[in-house]
Amino acid sequence: MNPVDVLIVGAGSCLGGMARYLLSVAVQTRAGGLFPWGTFAVNLAGCLVLGFLYGMLDRGFQLSAPLKLFLTVGFCGGFTTFSTFVNENYVLFTHPAPAVAITYAAATLVAGLFLLYAGYLAARFF
Repeated sequence: MNPVDVLIVGAGSCLGGMARYLLSVAVQTRAGGLFPWGTFAVNLAGCLVLGFLYGMLDRGFQLSAPLKLFLTVGFCGGFTTFSTFVNENYVLFTHPAPAVAITYAAATLVAGLFLLYAGYLAARFF
């Protein structure tokens, strides 16, 4: 394991985490309600960005290994919030809102797959 790679991932994760927090709070503040719109928006945006990055790479776009590591594992890994997503579903499901938990989980999966694919398609235009 290269220690520089660890620092690259850490720097990307730090920036991704800060971006996640800012976007999540902004969306949730505007949306309000019981549904975790902030995390939902962050996870979907992360799917779109990651799909776009890998779509560009599949099309032959060249990134240096450190930049690829920074953007994919670091930034996108720090930006998306799967553990938060699972915890929110657990809390919603074990409290009086199991229907909201099921809706949130299903909507995130379906929309996430769609946006990941959309990212791949969008990469064709670059």
